[in-house]
Amino acid sequence: MDHGALTDNNGRKSDFRNVIIVLTTNIGAESISRNSIGFTEQDNSNDNQEAMKRAFAPEFRNRLDGVIQFKALPTTVIESVVDKFLTELQAQLDDKKVVLEVDQSARDWMAENGYDRLMGARPMQRLIQEHLKKPLAEMILFGELADHGGNVAVSVKKENGKAVGLTLEVFEDQTAEPA
Repeated sequence: MDHGALTDNNGRKSDFRNVIIVLTTNIGAESISRNSIGFTEQDNSNDNQEAMKRAFAPEFRNRLDGVIQFKALPTTVIESVVDKFLTELQAQLDDKKVVLEVDQSARDWMAENGYDRLMGARPMQRLIQEHLKKPLAEMILFGELADHGGNVAVSVKKENGKAVGLTLEVFEDQTAEPA
């Protein structure tokens, strides 16, 4: 920033001389997702620069030191995002003595349906909320997991041979020793 200071909406100034600001935007994401014609990959960086020019005033753009363009996430990274969300969910369920066992087909379905080339992995949280957290909350509050927790198998729900969601099923832990 020019003078190394930031003023908030109440008029208070903060020292910004040694601050790095990282901004993110989806401006230009549409041009990145466009398929090129032919066998070579097309460079859409000029399209992205034009999109930034349309979106931001020159005064703002001139204060940016650099622009980094990200490409679509590879499948392995999307699978890691699924694992991250499942690990976080399991940590929340540990207090309730609920153990999730998510099969590979369910993980693959979440990776496919929780990722969007334009929006990235942001939709994953909504998918986890809708297809795992809400049903689990019902089971913990009013269902089979209400009294003592349990094990929940998560797999793909199919209708007419097509994967349409997830199914959650409480099962007995075969490895547990009887009390």
